Amino acid sequence: MNQANANVPEHPMEKLLRMERIPHIWCPTCGIGTVLSCFIAALEKFDYPLNKVAVVSGIGCTGRVAGYIKLDSFHSTHGRAIPFATGLKLANPELKVVVFSGDGDLAAIGGNHLIHAARRNMDLTVICVNNFIYAMTGGQTAPTTPLTANSSTAPYGNSEPPFNLPLLVGSCGAVYVARWTALHIRRLTKSIGEALNKKGFSFIEVIAPCATLYARRNRLGTGLDLMKFYHDNSEIKHGAPLEELDIGFQQKIIVGKFIDRERPTFLDNWNNWLSQKLGDKFVPYGVAPQQVPLRKAG
Repeated sequence: MNQANANVPEHPMEKLLRMERIPHIWCPTCGIGTVLSCFIAALEKFDYPLNKVAVVSGIGCTGRVAGYIKLDSFHSTHGRAIPFATGLKLANPELKVVVFSGDGDLAAIGGNHLIHAARRNMDLTVICVNNFIYAMTGGQTAPTTPLTANSSTAPYGNSEPPFNLPLLVGSCGAVYVARWTALHIRRLTKSIGEALNKKGFSFIEVIAPCATLYARRNRLGTGLDLMKFYHDNSEIKHGAPLEELDIGFQQKIIVGKFIDRERPTFLDNWNNWLSQKLGDKFVPYGVAPQQVPLRKAG
């Protein structure tokens, strides 16, 4: 802290933010900053070891998180956050790798990586901020844009059925699936903490306002108006059938924790399978060399 700022009290989250990059580029009433605050609060509340956390993001408004969080982080290319995170996890299995990106980055160009990471049960935590549109690149229709909603590439309304993201990842094998809005601060913080402590592929969808493009094009008012809509139209329904979680244009949003189960991770399956095939010759992947029993020569 320099002399000019000596009397300015430190923000409670300042130690986990790159303050030299503040103010951020997000628009007023954007929900991404709120979601980032919930992530930081979860790290602090659940006392997660920060030297064991890495954050990876892709391209888009949410992708800027990797540049603002004061943790080991990487801002990858469009749609490639999950494969980069997978490589990071396999290179250092002790890390808790968090993918923090948007609906367009994760479910469109990155959709193939999303479904296979869930299928393999890679030990990753994915936080998907869904604002229903490609916000950074001009307001185009995204794979989550509700039917009839207006966008720059659908000026007469979207005619493409959107993804139901909890159903998508749940059907592929994710072990933890939840959805909240940027209004549900305490519940989202708790959910992120649960996901961080879950072994396997965990996925949290966060519905967040985009006041500049989505709300403006659809005449929905400000980000505050959207938050009021979440307040009046969100229904908490833990364990709801995934098939019932579609989101219509300005219709009720089902939120809650939908899946919390156990199954072997990618590395569990890898080690178990090869140990059966190779027996004592196999050295388990992810085990530190000093932990591997020495074998006699020959």
